[in-house]
Amino acid sequence: MNDQPISDETLAALVERMRPRLHRYCARMCGSIIEGEDVVQDAVLRAMRARARGVDVENPEAWLFRIAHNAALDYLRRESRSPLDPLPDIDQVPDPDSIESRLAASANLSLFMQLPTAQRSAVILMDVLGYSLRELSEIIGVSVPATKSLLHRGRETLRDVADAHPDADEPLLDANDRKLLADYIDKFNARDFDALREMLSAEVKLELVARAERSGKVDVGNYFSNYSKFFDWRLERGSIEGKDVVLVFDHDEASPSYFVVIEWRGQKIVKIRDFRYARYVMQSASAQII
Repeated sequence: MNDQPISDETLAALVERMRPRLHRYCARMCGSIIEGEDVVQDAVLRAMRARARGVDVENPEAWLFRIAHNAALDYLRRESRSPLDPLPDIDQVPDPDSIESRLAASANLSLFMQLPTAQRSAVILMDVLGYSLRELSEIIGVSVPATKSLLHRGRETLRDVADAHPDADEPLLDANDRKLLADYIDKFNARDFDALREMLSAEVKLELVARAERSGKVDVGNYFSNYSKFFDWRLERGSIEGKDVVLVFDHDEASPSYFVVIEWRGQKIVKIRDFRYARYVMQSASAQII
């Protein structure tokens, strides 16, 4: 297959199809489902800019994952979360059916952060997302023998970390703004949307993740009007990654379908981040009702 420019339509369809997998990867690379989604958005913007330049692409899926991989590494460099380790080139063949591979599929996000970044990337791509060694090599940008070694070492490291921290969990909850959040949830469940609009600051921003952004009290106020048309939800206060969040449940489901993050300044809401259209994020979430 020859390299060829990727069209807007092809890129849009590719992002739509791959976004859940991109998020699973970036969340584990960054140790956070929320920050992982930020990295996915960064990767999508980078891909759009590359498409606008008329970049030639042979394997669109590997190309997009490579962009997400680089965006995650850039994020880690900025945040200084972990050193970017040197890449080995040792022909160590891993066992694809090993206990370590099954461990990776269910490991807590915090455990992945204990792995060097290159090992972490290899383990996530194969054991969580199911890519082959050759696909790993193309995405990470190292030789197949080096990829084998990274995977082998990463599985061993993850096993050791899991043994050392069998009950690894998310950080303790932050108590700030809990009363405000509880009041927000009570009013939402009571469908008192006029009272909720009064809680908005003049410069409030709304992000419907993976869908749209709005700003200003009037435009964001319409967000509540849209919710008032539906009766398929109920809200509860919860935590994800040590953050107080609004958990949203569909009908009488026992598990939340998605969540909303609220940011406050004083008594006013300055940002709403709603994951209604990015429910794939919950695949990697460890949510608690509080």
